[in-house]
Amino acid sequence: MISVRSRRILLLVILIAIAGFILIALSTGSASIYSPWRYIFHPSIAGPGHDIIWGIRFPRILAALLVGLALGVAGALSQSATNNPLADPSIIGTSAGAALGAAIALTLGVASIGTFSITIAATIGALIASLLTMALSKNALHLVITGIATSALLSAISGLAISIADNPEARSISFWSLGSLALANSGTVQVLAPVVLITSVAGWFYSQKMDLLVLGDREVEYLGHRPQRIRLIGFLITSLLVASTVSAVGSIAFLALAAPHITRFLIGPTNRPLIIGSGVIGAGLLLIADTAARSIASPLELPIGLITSLIGAPILVLVLRKSSEVWR
Repeated sequence: MISVRSRRILLLVILIAIAGFILIALSTGSASIYSPWRYIFHPSIAGPGHDIIWGIRFPRILAALLVGLALGVAGALSQSATNNPLADPSIIGTSAGAALGAAIALTLGVASIGTFSITIAATIGALIASLLTMALSKNALHLVITGIATSALLSAISGLAISIADNPEARSISFWSLGSLALANSGTVQVLAPVVLITSVAGWFYSQKMDLLVLGDREVEYLGHRPQRIRLIGFLITSLLVASTVSAVGSIAFLALAAPHITRFLIGPTNRPLIIGSGVIGAGLLLIADTAARSIASPLELPIGLITSLIGAPILVLVLRKSSEVWR
């Protein structure tokens, strides 16, 4: 396990790399801008280039960073809460539950995309799905199988609800299947930022207690703690994170699974540094994926879920092959 100083240096290097890629993302896109760097380094200059870079691209970049941060933290918390390296919000049904909760709220006309009301509806759906998966599972293998079945069932119900809905807004969210930041704007950032940042900080503070779960439930009880309560609070935080992202940009697969594994390989399994590293790496990976999604086949935009899989899967396989300690 690397030292605290080495962790900080590594984190600083990753943050500098992300800052550099933000500049690249600002200068990249389907719209052709003459001398984009002039607008980037002099934001006060008016013109069409300013509107594209700071009015369209910059909010989308912020949304990508926030969503990536949320998914990285949610993945780390999911794996810690279940003590299962295969657990992530999409596998244990959390993402599908969030999508169903949001779809029902839109279908009934009680919420709109990009508002706190739909985030609340998605949170309720995510938490119910997570608790249902846990209640029906007897061991780690059952958790994965039950989670896959729960996700499939809830995704089917969500698809049916959207298909038969009269609400045009509900029928327009088919992008949820693979996720998209195409609709992200400053309003999306205003909704995401407080929920993601506050919940991520709460997850970081609480994650130290979740380190106890690796000892096993009986040992945790001997120490005077209630393991099911620890898991419940962990799932509540995870549900808030996943719900905020799903209700804003849809379901983005694989990132929440890959980011914690990559971080664990780089800095070790202790939860507090793992939460920070997973959030930072998740943010960086999603920013790269979104930039690629809107640039590779420009002016067409590729589904970001496909890009995250193409980027994350090889990295994850390489990390697991080189790591002698995949799971603590």
